Amino acid sequence: MTALDLSSPVAVVGTGTMGQGIAQVALVAGHPVRLYDAAPGRAREAADAIGARLDRLVEKERLTGAERDAARARLRPAEALAELADCALVVEAVVERLDAKQELFRALEDVVGDDCLLATNTSSLSVTAIGGALRDPGRFVGLHFFNPAPLLPLVEVVSGFATDVTSATRAYETARAWGKTPVACADTPGFIVNRIARPFYAEAFAVYEDQGADPATIDAVLRESGGFRMGAFELTDLIGQDVNESVTHSVWEAFFQDVRFTPSLAQRRLVESGRLGRKSGQGWYDYREGAVRPEPHTAEPADPPAYVVVEGDLGPAAELVALVREAGIEVREEAEDEGTRLVLPGGGQLVLADGQTSVEFRDVVYFDLALDYRTATRVALSHSQDTSRRTVAEATGLFQALGKKVSVIGDVPGMIVARTVARIIDLAVEAVAKGVATEEDVDTAMRLGVNYPLGPFEWCRRVGRGWAGSFLDDLHSIDQSGRYAPSLALYRYACATVKREDTP
Repeated sequence: MTALDLSSPVAVVGTGTMGQGIAQVALVAGHPVRLYDAAPGRAREAADAIGARLDRLVEKERLTGAERDAARARLRPAEALAELADCALVVEAVVERLDAKQELFRALEDVVGDDCLLATNTSSLSVTAIGGALRDPGRFVGLHFFNPAPLLPLVEVVSGFATDVTSATRAYETARAWGKTPVACADTPGFIVNRIARPFYAEAFAVYEDQGADPATIDAVLRESGGFRMGAFELTDLIGQDVNESVTHSVWEAFFQDVRFTPSLAQRRLVESGRLGRKSGQGWYDYREGAVRPEPHTAEPADPPAYVVVEGDLGPAAELVALVREAGIEVREEAEDEGTRLVLPGGGQLVLADGQTSVEFRDVVYFDLALDYRTATRVALSHSQDTSRRTVAEATGLFQALGKKVSVIGDVPGMIVARTVARIIDLAVEAVAKGVATEEDVDTAMRLGVNYPLGPFEWCRRVGRGWAGSFLDDLHSIDQSGRYAPSLALYRYACATVKREDTP
C-alpha cells in the first residue's frame, strides 16, 4: 500500500494550532487541502493564518514565491462537512473529548467515500474507542503529530484494535511522503511517547516533593548531567502545567490507576492555583516582567583529594577513572569481588547511584548517572546527615577537579538522572514486550518526539542491559509502593541477553 497521491484532497477538521499545523504540512507536501471548523468563520481565519506562515517561509527562503502561490491556490476553507465529500483523507484535531470525536466521525462517515481514510490526532484518547463508533472502523487510524506540526518530524501512526493493516500502512506511507518520520504503534494509553515519557516528569517532581532539591537544581542536573534538552520543570512550564497534568492523569486512569503513573500532587496544586507556566506568567518559574530566574545550587570550591582508590568495576561510570588520571590525581586500583566504588583518602566512599540511600551505609556519598562523564558540565552528589564533612568535601573537590559544577542534593534514593533513566528503560522494554512498538521505533519516537539525547534502548546499551533492573530492585526495596518494581519484561530482557552472551 502506497502513500496517497498528491492529487488527492486532504481535509483537516478543527482549526486550532494543531489543526493549522497539520493542514500546512499536507499543503506544503502538495495536496489540495480543505479546512473545516464548526465555529462560523474559523476556517477562513485559519486559512489566512496559514497563508501568513507561508509568506514567512518565503522570507526565510524555505519556499519560493511560486510554491507559496501554488499552495495558497490549493487551500480552501469549507463551510460544511459536505464539502469534504471527495477527500481521500480526513484528519481530526478537535477538542479532546471522546463524545465530540465520535460524533464528528459518525457524521463524516455519511459524507465521505468508502475508500476515504479517517484519522484522529488525539494524544490521550483511545483510537479504538473513537473508531468504535464507526460502521467501518477498519479505515480509522491515529495520526498523532507533535506540536508544532510543521517543525517536529515525528508522527505516531496508531492502529486501533479494529484498524486494517492496509489503512495503517497507507497512513504511515503518507506521513513519510509528507517529509515526516513515522513510527508504528498499537493503541495503548499514551501511545509511545506519552507513555514512556511519564517518569521524566514524575521522578523530577518526586525529588522535589521529597525536599531533595529545588526545581532549578533538578532541571540543571537533568540538562547538564543527563544530557536532556530541557529539565522537567521548565519543559512542563513550556507545555502548560494543565496540559501536562491532563496527559499524566489520562494515562494513569487508562492504566487503571497503576501506581507507576501516579500524578504529582505538587503539580496538581500548581494547576489549581492557576500557575500554568509560560502562558499564565507563572508556573514552576516566574515569567513576569522583571522576574529573576533562580540559579541551581552549586557547591563552593573544595580541594581535590590527593588520590582515589578504585574498587571493582565502575560500570556506567567507568570513564571517570581516565578523567581522574587526566586531572593529575593518583588512581590506585584494587580488585573487588563485590561493590563498585571510589574510596577517598579519608576512608569515605563515592558510589554511583544504585537506588539506595547514604543513610544506610557508613560515610558514603552517592554521585548521579551522567550521559557522558567527559562532556557533562554538572554532577549531582547526595549524602546523609551522618556522612563526614571530609568525605563530602573530597567528593566535591574531586568532581570540581574534573571541570564539573557540583550540586549537592538531599539523600534521595536513586538521585535524579539515574532513577529517571532506569524507569524510562523499564517502561520502554515493557512496551516492546507487549507489542506496542519495535525497539527501533521506540528509540526514534523518544529522540524525535521529546528530544531525548538517547532512546531508551540506546541508554540501555550504554549502561548495560542488566543495570536498570538491578537499580530498580534496590529502589523497590526501599519504596515498596510498587512504583519502582521492575517489570517482568525487564527481568526477561536482561536474563535473555545474558543467556545469549554466555552461549558459545
